[in-house]
Amino acid sequence: MRRIGVDVGGTNTDAVLVSGREVRHAVKAPTTPDVTTGITNALRALIDATGVADVDLIALGTTHFTNAVAAVQQLAPAAAVRLGYPASAGLPPFVDWPQPLRDAIGGTYFLCGGGHEYDGRPISQVDKEELLRVAEEIRRAGIRSVAVSSVFSMVNPEAEREAAAVLADVIPDGFVSLSHEIGRVGLLERENATILNAALRPLARHVVGAVREALTTLALRTPLFFTQNDGTLMSVGHAEMFPVWTIASGPTNSMRGAAFLSALDDCAVVDIGGTTTDIGILKGGFPREASTTVNVGGVRTNFRMPDVVSLPIGGGSLVTEDDNGAVTVGPASLGYELHSRGRAFGGDVLTASDLAIIEGRASFGAGLTPSGDERRTARLGLASIEARVAAAIDRMKTDASDVPVVVVGGGSVLLPESLTGASVLVRPDHFAVANAVGAAIAQVGGVADRVFSLTEDSRESALSRAKQDAIDRAVEAGARRETVTVADVDEVTLGYLPGSAVRIRVKAVGEVDVSRARAEGREG
Repeated sequence: MRRIGVDVGGTNTDAVLVSGREVRHAVKAPTTPDVTTGITNALRALIDATGVADVDLIALGTTHFTNAVAAVQQLAPAAAVRLGYPASAGLPPFVDWPQPLRDAIGGTYFLCGGGHEYDGRPISQVDKEELLRVAEEIRRAGIRSVAVSSVFSMVNPEAEREAAAVLADVIPDGFVSLSHEIGRVGLLERENATILNAALRPLARHVVGAVREALTTLALRTPLFFTQNDGTLMSVGHAEMFPVWTIASGPTNSMRGAAFLSALDDCAVVDIGGTTTDIGILKGGFPREASTTVNVGGVRTNFRMPDVVSLPIGGGSLVTEDDNGAVTVGPASLGYELHSRGRAFGGDVLTASDLAIIEGRASFGAGLTPSGDERRTARLGLASIEARVAAAIDRMKTDASDVPVVVVGGGSVLLPESLTGASVLVRPDHFAVANAVGAAIAQVGGVADRVFSLTEDSRESALSRAKQDAIDRAVEAGARRETVTVADVDEVTLGYLPGSAVRIRVKAVGEVDVSRARAEGREG
């Protein structure tokens, strides 16, 4: 199977052609402010270099949605509808949001009847007349994106589904996101993730259309998939429905690519790009997921995210020196302007990449003739980077023993051949484009994360239902059913709840159903 993987970073957009276990060719193109142009340029360069335009699929990891939340731009107004009143009224939707982000989305919310207890018993009945009034008010306000959350919808999602049906009737051209499909246990955090998803859905439709247009311009008649932040792929339809799942897919792609290129499934991964350094842990070839709430744009969320420590260090990081001779690398970065403003490229700004060139760890650009002071700056700056990365790896480890460390990303030349805390440091072939490789090799995934009451259900029945739900979600996302297997099962007893409550999380993965993807592409 031949695949093209594309990953959009803050500085470069990488594209690779992968055939089986072989990386046939890789290119880098500067990321553009509109992102899509950079994707088109990278794909065109790859096709021109290889002459290959007939591939089985293109897998895209994009920063469109991460950038939209971080920059508070291109977010649609979204209304939050919470089911569970009078429960939870003390902490309404948007209560913990940064004001600029809340203002951008509108902060419109409604508290309605419905919701369930931990064991599935209703708090109150869903009032369809009440929901009709709410839906009409949302429609009159010109809002088309709606986030529906219900108390303990992870146990019983029926209230959210009833509300979605009413909203769809009143706002047929709307975008309705349901919290039980997106987040985990924890009402506020699950609701926050769902609101973000709702606000991103119009942008997702635009992005998908723009990328499809780019493929048409390049005469690429190939199924398109998007990478998720758990290391798997989802179909274009799923990307339009769940854009929030692409947030932080870049570090995940790099970790998956690192596992593929190094043949190490259990290790630490250090991905140094042009703007940031991301450090994570691989377990069985997939990134370890965060078990706590994750901050996205200043908002607490609890949907699946890789457990990653990010440092503001990259190849484009600015290097400064104070009056006392102390050298600082970052947090400011040239980003995609590195190729025009960095010293190595004829500019006048000293960056971390220049330090690596001065110390003989890299050779690119127009070259440098450093002064004695700059050699001292390079030694101190690189020593600072090494110490900060080693400390971050130590934070991510579960014990004090040394671990294998795989270093990837174009900025990995900033690190030496060995590192404190690393039993071995591996910099594999094609390390600079590991992110795009991770996208190209990804399988399609589905995750089920639910709470079951074992007073109403047996453990075996609950496990079986969760596994089947994960398999069905993988198939819906674009996997061939006969290839789907359960990759991970996590079972946690919730001792703080009565009634033998247990949270079961199941991840299933399978191979892409290329035939179905092509058929859906023709129909679309």
